Amino acid sequence: MDALAGFEALPDDVREIVLAVRSELVVAKDPYFRGIDADAGLPDGMRVRPDRSTDPKGRHICFFDDGYGWLKYTFVRRTEDPQIVVEEVFWHGAEPLTWSPVEP
Repeated sequence: MDALAGFEALPDDVREIVLAVRSELVVAKDPYFRGIDADAGLPDGMRVRPDRSTDPKGRHICFFDDGYGWLKYTFVRRTEDPQIVVEEVFWHGAEPLTWSPVEP
């Protein structure tokens, strides 16, 4: 329920990104993203890592929008209908600087 509330609070364009991320995860060749460069087939700005390296089939974190957002999910393997269960959604949009990062 928290993930749904977080999802609904996102701006429309970010919700579209999250839905696209979920689609990419559902159709991924290896949903557990094992091995070196296993997530190389994902779109630019998106990468996936296990939440805990000791539990590679457990919860994963998918970073999207070049790291400005992530979703934590578990994958339920089914032959007919694989399922992604999203537990948390977070997005921190890039805001333009209103001040100079370097003092003159």
